[in-house]
Amino acid sequence: MPERGPATAPSHDSSPESPSAPTTKAPLAAARRTGLLVTFILGGLSALPPLSMDMYLPALPQVTDVLNSPAATIQLTLTACLAGMALGQLVIGPMSDQWGRRRPLLTGMVVYVLATAICALAPTAELLIAFRLLQGLAGAAAVVIARAVVRDLYDGDEMARFFSTLMLISGAAPIVAPLIGGQVLRFSDWRGVFVVLTAIGAVLTLLVWRRLDETLPPERRHTGGVGSALRTMRGLLGDRVFTGYTLTGGFAFAVLFSYIAASPFVMQEIYGASPQSFALLFGLNSVGLIAVGQINGKLLVGRVSLDKALAVGLATVLIAAVSLLLMSTGVFGNVGLVPIAAALFVLMSAMGIVLPNTNAQALMRTPHAAGSASALLGTSSFLVGAIASPLVGIAGEHTAVPMAIVQLSCALLALTTFLTLCRPWQSRSVSHA
Repeated sequence: MPERGPATAPSHDSSPESPSAPTTKAPLAAARRTGLLVTFILGGLSALPPLSMDMYLPALPQVTDVLNSPAATIQLTLTACLAGMALGQLVIGPMSDQWGRRRPLLTGMVVYVLATAICALAPTAELLIAFRLLQGLAGAAAVVIARAVVRDLYDGDEMARFFSTLMLISGAAPIVAPLIGGQVLRFSDWRGVFVVLTAIGAVLTLLVWRRLDETLPPERRHTGGVGSALRTMRGLLGDRVFTGYTLTGGFAFAVLFSYIAASPFVMQEIYGASPQSFALLFGLNSVGLIAVGQINGKLLVGRVSLDKALAVGLATVLIAAVSLLLMSTGVFGNVGLVPIAAALFVLMSAMGIVLPNTNAQALMRTPHAAGSASALLGTSSFLVGAIASPLVGIAGEHTAVPMAIVQLSCALLALTTFLTLCRPWQSRSVSHA
């Protein structure tokens, strides 16, 4: 397959004195760099993890019954996919810095489509877990390279705004995915969910092949193989502020994923929601995430510092997590579905501020190694999320307490990491390690 020519990309000169200052690039130039179709493609690639996970959520109780496995084992199918996406990013991110963005992305997408098709045929829980791991390893190319492409094209506040725009697309995935999954279950069993995912992956692969140009020209690529990649990652992790934003985003993602992993059982088994009602509630929470993400990108960025907005978002997540723990332990008596759903709505909505701003702040410090930095960002998020996933079901299917404890613990860790490592009250310079 011939390599496409490099797309026009901006320089990445950042002011050492004010790395978070608004970019001087004109908005019209940014609009020329990224058309609507390319924005849709990047959003679709960013949406692949929630599509792969959330479309499958309404089917989790059915998979548990059909494959005759306990809930904790079936939740490992989520963990395996997350772990694969985490580990795959560590490989594919540096590869994209060395070979460009298109080639690793297309290879990963083709393998993703094949692995997803095989998941639909898995006869046992063990084989499903194995192929979900392969699906995650291949699908890592989509999310890590999408972030790297954004870093190739944008800087400063423009990057934060574009991440919020991507959230409008990728944030729609948690709304649409459970609805699609719930409807698929009306006409098919859980295997039909993977058939639909296979089709979505194939369409995205075709769009990438036909419409997404290379954004990393040869003169900006790294050489030196594995040793050079490891040295680059070591240098990135040696940057205290970059590591702080990476861990803050990782712990925040664990809060989000503990909800994703536990909510099918909490909503349906404990509070009696049907698969369709669960899908609607899940979608409503995602509407909150998208709406707050757009408020962040359209109103806050450029008017309020990213760190201040991030601090408010983290505090809101913490308050929502405390409320969930109090309700699930019976402090307020036997609460029903509505109060639990309201607290989860607040928690999910706050992620619309936390996630794009942690990504933007971390990547702003790494114009020299966007692929490796994106890999570290994604790996930390997916690994911590993979660890949180089985913990939420450790006490069985009939209590929401483990979910609330995991969410509160990770929210505390996210806020503590942000304050101790990022130190938002200090001025700082851009890392070129």
